Amino acid sequence: MNAPLSAVRTVALDASGGDHAPHAPLHAAVAIARNTDIGLLLVGDRARLEPALRAASVDPDRIEILHAPDTVPADEPPQQALRREQSSLARAVQAVADGRAEALVSAGNTGALLLHVGRAIPRIHGIRRGALAAVYPTLPRPHNPDPFALLLDVGANLHTTPEDLLQFAWMGSAYAARISKVPQPRVGLLNIGEEANKGDELLRAAHALLAAAPGLHFHGNVEGRDVPLGAVDVLVCPGILGNVVLKLLESMGEVMTRMGEPVYRQRLRWRVGRFLLRDGLARVSNLLDYTSYGGAPILGFERIVIKAHGCSQARALENAVKVAAKAVREDVCGAIAEPLAGGGS
Repeated sequence: MNAPLSAVRTVALDASGGDHAPHAPLHAAVAIARNTDIGLLLVGDRARLEPALRAASVDPDRIEILHAPDTVPADEPPQQALRREQSSLARAVQAVADGRAEALVSAGNTGALLLHVGRAIPRIHGIRRGALAAVYPTLPRPHNPDPFALLLDVGANLHTTPEDLLQFAWMGSAYAARISKVPQPRVGLLNIGEEANKGDELLRAAHALLAAAPGLHFHGNVEGRDVPLGAVDVLVCPGILGNVVLKLLESMGEVMTRMGEPVYRQRLRWRVGRFLLRDGLARVSNLLDYTSYGGAPILGFERIVIKAHGCSQARALENAVKVAAKAVREDVCGAIAEPLAGGGS
């Protein structure tokens, strides 16, 4: 059995959240149980989960089931979802808060997940607001072998202050250092120009704080055109702006595919060339496929929580569980707390 992570880590996996539940979480859980030593707490309807695990011939000691008979619909208002105390999402969050699992992965309702996490799991001391981070593909960077950079916040907060953006930078930098193994992650501020005086009052004040923060490797402002070019390892911005950028980046793979189809049909040699390049094109497509990234960490809390995309298939959920276990092993939460304890906020 492969053991790339640690046998002592237990990750709660929401088996009822997402468009492809419970089949995708079940397939992901089986793959994790067979190929890693990560402990799993599978949270969902026991009557549906137990027969499927028996049919897959999985060692029952590898996966524990936490019964949760209810499900939060994807379109349910978050405040209303809070009343579903027996939902898989609510029970999974509480299990992590109680220490039954060390991390959580869910492809369920984003707003409901954020509210449940905010209510049940304490924020790291000194953190004012949690942030939803997301990885996105970039061009290669000489100092960073990871093909992805980190963008935050991408929608957890409607309103932010300059101090919040500084804390997002510290959180993103700690995550990149521990997960991507970049000793000194370069941090950028998403803005409408590179000059320090660009943007509104919020962005100008945030630039001043970021530039003055000791130990933070602030690269400066980053324009939208430079986001996928690998200008920085961590890019911070207000949640609304980050969410718009993320959704735009997510659509690029589909846009390239659809634009290419009529072009390839025009010439025989172009179709032949496409056939010869199919393996390389597949690799590029996989990089642009947002469902393969695993998920977006919710940073700023004392436990690791990863929000997987709602349409995540088994591979994406499997990757998210592995990242969650790695984040626990690498003590990402402790790394976020360090600069705050030293006055980094």
